[in-house]
Amino acid sequence: MTLVNGAPLVAGAMNFRDTGGLAAGSGFTRRSILFRSGNLARLEPAGTRALGEMGLRRIIDLRSDAEVTHEPSRIEGLSLTTQRVPLFLGSVASMFANDISLDEMYQLLLDDSALGVVAAVRGIISDQPVLVHCTVGKDRTGVVVALALAAAGVDIEAVVSDYARTESLLPSQRNEYVVAQLRQRHPEARYIEDLATRSPAPVMSALLSRLSETHGSAGDYLRAHGIADDELLELRRVLIEP
Repeated sequence: MTLVNGAPLVAGAMNFRDTGGLAAGSGFTRRSILFRSGNLARLEPAGTRALGEMGLRRIIDLRSDAEVTHEPSRIEGLSLTTQRVPLFLGSVASMFANDISLDEMYQLLLDDSALGVVAAVRGIISDQPVLVHCTVGKDRTGVVVALALAAAGVDIEAVVSDYARTESLLPSQRNEYVVAQLRQRHPEARYIEDLATRSPAPVMSALLSRLSETHGSAGDYLRAHGIADDELLELRRVLIEP
């Protein structure tokens, strides 16, 4: 399999990466266990084959029904479980229409979609290798992966750095096109660039800090919404290399 910077090359998958190698106390996250990306609607045949060669066992798709219908994943022929966990109680389009900030979006996600977040984390625990994705792999994927990593014991600085990395992986041509389209629909909106293209480290730092203040930790947030202690131990076992 072709590797780029140590991660599999999956042709047609935007923002695809392995979360392995992140600092976790005296250990690191295991490689080739938890992957993250944008949608799989533009996978090239070589990209679909690459997912198969990775031995992927589960895909956790965080998109809405409308998004899946509009851009179905190109994963025909792969023997794996696709777990649908639509996050957000409203549509993605409503986030732009309501012109909310990333901070507000992420807090709404934690407040209104906690059971979905828990279901996604349980999916990570159930099967590996596992891929978590939404449309861009930035916000819904960013929050779910950040919580899973933090709850497993990954250093907060490493969690934030992994989240922030997305911004550098989104093609500039794609960003310009998306922002221009959104500007036509919402000419007065303040947060379009942030919502469509950015993953600022301070936003994730603030989210995890708020979780610490309100719940104690990411793990405690998951516990408050149904995750058991033995599940958190298993999450750490599957993700962390001592």
